Amino acid sequence: MVQLFFQGTTDGGSVDTDAVKARRSLLGKVEPIIRSVIKSGGGYEARMWLCSTVSSIHLLDPYGQRDLFLNLLGMKNSKRDVAARLLRMIFDKKPKKAGSIIAKKCQMLEDFFQGNPKRIMQWFGHFAVTGELTHKKGARALSQFAFVNRDICWEELEWKGKHGQSPAVVATKPHYFRDLDVLQTVENFLEYVPDFWSSEELADSVKDGEILQIDTEYFVDQFVYLMYEENSRDAWQLVDEFLMDEQFSSLSQHLLIHLDEQRLLNFLRALGKLIKLNSQCKEMVFPCCWLEVLLSAHSDHISLDELVLLNCVISKGRQLWRLMNDEEQEEEQGQMQELLKSTNQLTDADHFALMKGFVDTELPDALKWIGIQSWLVFCELSKGCKSADSCEHLFTCNRIEFRKADDYPLVQNDGNSIALDSDDEDLIRGSHKRRKRDRKRKRRRYDSDEDDLDQLLELGTSNRRGIESHHGCWYLSTDGFSASWDIADIPDHLSSHYLKTWLKFACFR
Repeated sequence: MVQLFFQGTTDGGSVDTDAVKARRSLLGKVEPIIRSVIKSGGGYEARMWLCSTVSSIHLLDPYGQRDLFLNLLGMKNSKRDVAARLLRMIFDKKPKKAGSIIAKKCQMLEDFFQGNPKRIMQWFGHFAVTGELTHKKGARALSQFAFVNRDICWEELEWKGKHGQSPAVVATKPHYFRDLDVLQTVENFLEYVPDFWSSEELADSVKDGEILQIDTEYFVDQFVYLMYEENSRDAWQLVDEFLMDEQFSSLSQHLLIHLDEQRLLNFLRALGKLIKLNSQCKEMVFPCCWLEVLLSAHSDHISLDELVLLNCVISKGRQLWRLMNDEEQEEEQGQMQELLKSTNQLTDADHFALMKGFVDTELPDALKWIGIQSWLVFCELSKGCKSADSCEHLFTCNRIEFRKADDYPLVQNDGNSIALDSDDEDLIRGSHKRRKRDRKRKRRRYDSDEDDLDQLLELGTSNRRGIESHHGCWYLSTDGFSASWDIADIPDHLSSHYLKTWLKFACFR
């Protein structure tokens, strides 16, 4: 039976030093197996997991966040990938901000349409038909400019019919613009009407940012040029404002996953200098608290490989287990199976001595060994929690109070029931009523097929006990009975609770 040692204290008994040494030796053998699994696929997946954990960090103020990502934008090679991805985010979420800059760049717009019939038609080919009130997008800009400046540009309008239309006629029947040869007209304006490209009419048509949708990559390239070659104040102000307003999690998820190892490490080191720990960290409220503690104190003295390893065993134990059980990891699977067979039992005193030995080392090492130990607990739980009976036996042996999710009396570790208060009773009655309504709905749904209904009813009566014995779901005292946990989630939940208990001991001893 897996021992979980949630109490965080010693029972005062004598320590079996041989047992402690054996457990440390076991953990030392597990570490290279984990490293081998992480390296599969070039370690890309494990780095993604680290970026995911980083994205949940919550201790940055907007100014620190802005400076952090500006520093990333200034790193070598970031112009090619980070800046481009950031600009795509801005174009997607703040198109009007980008559009207001494009509206000032007449040369950028002129170059955008020069020699590109497809873009011309996509932007300028939206003249109103009979019954529509107004032209749209560039068509509106073209028609407005043509009327206001008809003395200098009307002759550049090309018509599809045998003869052109006069301003007076088109003013009363704007749908006549449907007869305009849009492509030839815009090409004429490109060559003979330079004032159009710096006009208020065209600027007004693009400032909402809708033009970005025609060719996003063109404008990404243009804004990258504005930022890095022209050092455009407007472009950098757009970036600054976005970095201040956007969620740190969103920025991290979009920008970090494709960084090379050196830039990611530099980013994390810069991040560590901006983190200011609070009371929530001391309680390990969030899954990323261990990383915040580590980066705030040791970011300059830890490698990316170590951070990836720590993240795998501390924050991504279930994902690591799945990766190890991939068909390509047969050798590592066999090694872990043999090691799990040799897991030795520890007393409370032994376990406390083990943890005390860990925390007497430097924090990165302490986190590594506690993390590997917690992952070993996860592996053992994944192997052992196969039925409702085995889970309930685990709860009882580890003094975890529990109740079944479809039962409501609390069950103590001695098996006795605990009385419920009036609020719990109200909750139960409401739940019973909902289940009755659900059963009525299900019966009506299957009335159309009597054979299926009979089979379902038979399955629900004759096999109900067998199903419950294999597919349990419980409320546990480990989280104050706040959520229900099924068999698939028990290993992750209990190993995480174990980890949280001892990480608090290691980080804030």
